[in-house]
Amino acid sequence: MSIIRPFRLLAATLALTAAAAGCSRAGGSDATQAASSDKGPATELRLGYFPNVTHAAALVGLGKGLFAKELGSTKLVPTKFNAGPEEVGALLGGSLDAGFIGSGPAINAYAKSNGEAVRLIAGATSGGAQLVVKPSITKPADLIGKTVVTPQLGNTQDVALKKWLAGQNLTGKVKVTNLENAQTLDAFKKGDVDAAWLPEPWSSRLVLDAGAKVLLDEASLWPDGKFPTTVLIVRTQFLQEHPETVKALLSGLVAAIDYSNSNAADAKAVVNDQLKQATGKSLKPAVIDRAFQHIKITADPIASTFPQLAKDQVTAGIAKQAPAVAGFADLGPLNEVLAKAGKPAVDAAGLDSK
Repeated sequence: MSIIRPFRLLAATLALTAAAAGCSRAGGSDATQAASSDKGPATELRLGYFPNVTHAAALVGLGKGLFAKELGSTKLVPTKFNAGPEEVGALLGGSLDAGFIGSGPAINAYAKSNGEAVRLIAGATSGGAQLVVKPSITKPADLIGKTVVTPQLGNTQDVALKKWLAGQNLTGKVKVTNLENAQTLDAFKKGDVDAAWLPEPWSSRLVLDAGAKVLLDEASLWPDGKFPTTVLIVRTQFLQEHPETVKALLSGLVAAIDYSNSNAADAKAVVNDQLKQATGKSLKPAVIDRAFQHIKITADPIASTFPQLAKDQVTAGIAKQAPAVAGFADLGPLNEVLAKAGKPAVDAAGLDSK
């Protein structure tokens, strides 16, 4: 009996440890569960973003120095991307630590690494994507035989378009191609493409600068018009090794969101200046005004939509089966930051456990 009891005690201990490891990430965090991995503040934080109005929170955080202020001695290294799949490659390859990114590529990053490499830690923007078309196109059926553009194969707008086409029984009847947003504007002006599903400010640019009209606002496809256009993800290893740095980044994000929503005019100016620095051109006032009208800047990633977004990849023909998203969200650090600021927590329902 003296030999059996220690083994029983060990088995019970292991069972309790396994149960604790399976707890939801909604209230706690990977960083807390892996406290022994904490190496203190990071020397640098390599942060990805897009030069789009849908990344307004990131652009304001950079332009107003809010990220740098919260990060303190950690060097901020911003890195510009034009579409999600290439940013996913940088994250999975280890050349990027965190990134503002579309919901579709964010899901793909999680799925490609078998749920290991990245975690969703915050939202940034809801809304801000439209299907814009030539004025002669007045209904979905008019797209038959036409060319429709999205920013990149498998990106958030690409999945949304192909899912919508499937719902309209137009799969295979419309030519879908991929171009960088600036190229899409030029191609539309030349008449080489007939329609495009684009994020802001590009949908506004096609409407105001190229004579396009809106056939569909993606917000009309979601409950209450809410869907995550831009979220913030981080490498799991970085989160575990530098939890305080991640919380500092999130503090900067919350400050940027607060600033954007309280100082709309200046936020637009900051975003426009950041766009000019990134692309060499600023937006016309009418374009940035219209673009801001179609987005909501929020730290809520709207986690409840992610199971459906994963299924949409199958409907769109991007994936053979819906990527698993349970356990993707680790909103514990964000909710700590929100609580400290006296703000309500965000919900991880649908993503908070495996």
